[in-house]
Amino acid sequence: MSETNTKQISSNSQGYVILYILLAVLLLTGLIFLFKSSLFEKRAIDARILKDEIYLNENLVFTDNTPKASKWLWEFGNGAKATTKTGAYHYTKPDTYIVRLTVDGELRQEFPITVRDTVKAAAVDSVLTISGPTAGLVNEEIRLEGDGEGKDFEWSFGETGRVDVKGKTALYTYRAPGKYVVRLRSDKSRKPAYLTVLITDPNAEIVEDLVAPGDGERKTIDDIRARLQAIANGADFNSNYYYLIRKYMCNNEKVTVNVEMNGKKKQTDIYSYCMGLTFGGEIAVDEAQLTIKPNSSCASLLNIKQHSGAAQPAAATSAETPAKTR
Repeated sequence: MSETNTKQISSNSQGYVILYILLAVLLLTGLIFLFKSSLFEKRAIDARILKDEIYLNENLVFTDNTPKASKWLWEFGNGAKATTKTGAYHYTKPDTYIVRLTVDGELRQEFPITVRDTVKAAAVDSVLTISGPTAGLVNEEIRLEGDGEGKDFEWSFGETGRVDVKGKTALYTYRAPGKYVVRLRSDKSRKPAYLTVLITDPNAEIVEDLVAPGDGERKTIDDIRARLQAIANGADFNSNYYYLIRKYMCNNEKVTVNVEMNGKKKQTDIYSYCMGLTFGGEIAVDEAQLTIKPNSSCASLLNIKQHSGAAQPAAATSAETPAKTR
């Protein structure tokens, strides 16, 4: 082989070596670039705000979970800052703010926040009023209107002892004469409203005071009071009860009884009232007044005044004399 050929081969070998070196450098550069790119992708920020709309009486709650983070800067859009990973911040003015987080001085994220004024709670208590007539007739419908806040309204008309009507407007028909206290309640009022209604029966003849006019009326009152007192004192129930029903009430056990006791009033029927006397403890019957049906001797209403305490029965001897039962 000539010297010329030898020099040519040596020159070609050097060229290949240089080329290989250049390729290796390029490959290494690419690997470094890919490594750095993958490293930064893993460092994506991972932060959040609990709510992006709050009221002045609420705290803004924030937290960050960026991997391997060691430094935080929270900026709340009004000059306030925090350097903790997790925390809460309280705004003092309603507005729209941009909350900015910087992690390790290079990763950043922004959160728009709306702070609204605190909604004031509506007043719970509402004043109730009742409008409508204060007088009416037996068996004729009366109409009352309630005025006040609320969704649930309950009317008690004082005749049944329970809730009679629900709603703002109430229609009711009384079955017996008397003075009644109507009560209205609502779910938005702590205090009920009251209205006194006088109900009369134009077909009834009311004996207002049977004690005063004469001996006959006095004997009737004394007789009724004595029989009732005898029941209250534990005497035979049937003989005294059916004596009153037969003699004064024409065997009607549903005659209405208005009872006033120690300043409190209630309404019931004659049977329930007499049964109550047997379980009511020491009851003293003070007065008894009758309402007599026109052109009849039958009572349609009995008004009783009584009090609790040691009872001294009137005309006990005659009242406890056995009477014929039905």
